[in-house]
Amino acid sequence: MFWRSLTFKVGSDYVDAVSDLLLEQGALSVDVHDAGEGTDQEQPLFGEPGSPPEQFWRQAEVTVLLEEGADIDKVMHKVAEVTGLPELPEYRLVQIQEQDWVRLTQAQFEPIKISSRLWIVPSWHDLPDPAAINLRLDPGLAFGTGSHPTTQLCLNWLDEFLQPGDSVLDYGCGSGILAIAALKLGADRVTGVDIDPNAITASLENARINACDPDKLVFTTAQSSSEGVSDINSEKFSATVVVANILANPLIMLAPVLMRALQPGGRVILSGILETQADEVLQVYSAWCDMRIAAENQGWVLLTGRKLAASTL
Repeated sequence: MFWRSLTFKVGSDYVDAVSDLLLEQGALSVDVHDAGEGTDQEQPLFGEPGSPPEQFWRQAEVTVLLEEGADIDKVMHKVAEVTGLPELPEYRLVQIQEQDWVRLTQAQFEPIKISSRLWIVPSWHDLPDPAAINLRLDPGLAFGTGSHPTTQLCLNWLDEFLQPGDSVLDYGCGSGILAIAALKLGADRVTGVDIDPNAITASLENARINACDPDKLVFTTAQSSSEGVSDINSEKFSATVVVANILANPLIMLAPVLMRALQPGGRVILSGILETQADEVLQVYSAWCDMRIAAENQGWVLLTGRKLAASTL
């Protein structure tokens, strides 16, 4: 058995209409990316939650996966009709053979060594070091497999500086990796918070797989606050360590929320921040903490600070 991968270019104005058409025609998947990717015409687009890109690529390349018996000529005539072209667009057609997709996917994820005592290991791998702290974590619904530089920056900080008995808030917990690591590294109590219910579901499952004590590790969904950001019940929870691996803009908006949850003298750890964004985030959090850039990895930075005893909200 095989599939047929069909690739062609369309103007950005037609992307949605063409994608809908292809799915109606029985496409198994539709992928859209910059037609100029990898060339001088590449058009980077940047956006964050609450601040999406204001534009789309001038020209998009569409790759659609079709069943082996699909009528390619009919599909392309439909595309030409939707886009108003007088003739069929040029296209590439590739035959894709049946493969062991599960094995191929698993091969992309190898154990990750964070330090001499901390590893992240997919469930299908043997433990490289059975004596180490091994976090069992598979790719899933939520962000955080340990491979991204920002996650590794946070894990390295927890591994080096977390103290036994610390209480930890992991805001934007994703897969739960940082919260689970904090518990395994000696934290007394850990709370993971996320706005996405799927992240909470994934975190709870990962906590179960890693045999975490449910009395010491809990996950909860953030609630909307009067400031228009996702809040936690800081009256019932305070932490000696607050870690947030999100993005720069949400971190700036969440500063009052995170600082309410951090005890005086407690430490804040922020990542998901590009080097070019560091100064802006530092300036905001410096109202409460003595902030600094603590580490860098592939253009991403880790900011840390200790909350000043005299700071107020």
